[in-house]
Amino acid sequence: MAKTRIERSVQELYADDPERADALAFGRRGALRGASLAAMGAALGAAVPFAGNMPRGLMPAAFAQGAGPALLQIDGKEPLINRGERPLNLETPEHLLDDDVTPASKMFVRNNGNPPEPLSGDWRAWKLKIDGEVNTPLEITIGELMSRFQNVTYQLMIECGGNGRSFFVPETRGNQWTNGAASCARWTGVRLRDVLQAAGLKPTATYTAHYGADVHLSGDPNRPTISRGVRLEKAMEEHSLIAWAMNGEPIPLMHGAPLRLVYPGWAGSASQKWLTRIWIRDREHDGPGMTGTSYRVPVTPIVPGSRHDGKGFAILEEMPVRSVLTNVRNGQRFAAGTRSIALRGKAWAGERTVKAVHVSVDYGQTWNVMQLTQPVNKYAWQVWSGSVTLPSDGYFEVWYRATASDDRMQPHVAPNWNPSGYGANPISRAAILVG
Repeated sequence: MAKTRIERSVQELYADDPERADALAFGRRGALRGASLAAMGAALGAAVPFAGNMPRGLMPAAFAQGAGPALLQIDGKEPLINRGERPLNLETPEHLLDDDVTPASKMFVRNNGNPPEPLSGDWRAWKLKIDGEVNTPLEITIGELMSRFQNVTYQLMIECGGNGRSFFVPETRGNQWTNGAASCARWTGVRLRDVLQAAGLKPTATYTAHYGADVHLSGDPNRPTISRGVRLEKAMEEHSLIAWAMNGEPIPLMHGAPLRLVYPGWAGSASQKWLTRIWIRDREHDGPGMTGTSYRVPVTPIVPGSRHDGKGFAILEEMPVRSVLTNVRNGQRFAAGTRSIALRGKAWAGERTVKAVHVSVDYGQTWNVMQLTQPVNKYAWQVWSGSVTLPSDGYFEVWYRATASDDRMQPHVAPNWNPSGYGANPISRAAILVG
């Protein structure tokens, strides 16, 4: 008896062998037609009105979604995407980033070690040491910070340096974040520059080095989990804070209680949680998280997937322009006959502002300009909104991209591949079904 060859489904092909899936679906002419279009429509569960614009080499967003991410709920949190439990790392789904100010319950969690034990006494007695290239080393409590220096409150972006890492091809090391390792809460504290000026910076002061009370996964109390720093120019920027409150309440333990740094617009790993020491150095800091390929990116492109020791890399500082869609979920269904869909989201751009957000529902052939608010202060995200019109029922993809004030725009694919997966900010896509 002749054996029957069973071909994999379109979904399986795109998940396991996207090149073969493209070859079978698009054929030599590079467009979905006939049986291929019918198979694609059957797999997606609807007709594909803009099939003629669907680009080769790009897995449909509905297939990329798969079975959906695993969620984990801990005390005080909404169900968040589980990116790892040792150490604990949780990503916020994009639709939970719809609040103008990110509440603690929806803020992503990024740990390198284990948080310290909760404080049993007065949190205002927590001490911070500032030493190194200063004239007057300080050991100061939170209470003294509060009374001695001007208290300020800003709404500020904190974003993991690896946000977007899952978009790199081939896959890189680290937690496979999509777009949700970001938040924009309201932080209260004192300007770091005021405290450093009180300590008296020496002419040799060049760089900061930060230390926290979290515990290394090995359990060694003398081994820091991470110790990053920033150029003195960033430390002296007026929005760089030593913070003790988040959204008008003491910072939750998971987010650095009782004291943390906030360096908005830069990789979140520099915003040390459970802050105990700031060491002012006369050179670039070389602590854990500052060398090799750790929080470092290529200055010139390298071959994707290649091994590299980080020689010639630069320290990751400013985060790239990015946008999220917060009122429509990937895979969402709309009633038959729906022809207009309202959209809403957030956008931000590191040290810069966002000057435009565009949306496409025809695979990038045409783009609709969205309305965009101004940030409430520097380093706060911006709200975008608008609507799109659909020609019929069927399968569509909502593509959304932001453009920064320096004209840098989210690219079609993750740029500048690097071994640890930093800086991936491609145009994002959400699959929707109408009917």
